[in-house]
Amino acid sequence: MDQDRIVAVGLLTQGDLDRLGTGFRNVIPVKRDAMFDDLLAQLDQIEIEPAEHGVMLRSDHRG
Repeated sequence: MDQDRIVAVGLLTQGDLDRLGTGFRNVIPVKRDAMFDDLLAQLDQIEIEPAEHGVMLRSDHRG
């Protein structure tokens, strides 16, 4: 059963997949949709800082 467990989920562009090579299996293509453009734009504004045990995410967005 451990062989079938999900270990990661990611949103990759075709260019990302091309750079990563053939090591990926179970890729599910999705059609372009502007539904999440606002969310993605906000996520792009997040800054990552090293922290003692991992990273800290910072955003100046006041929602």
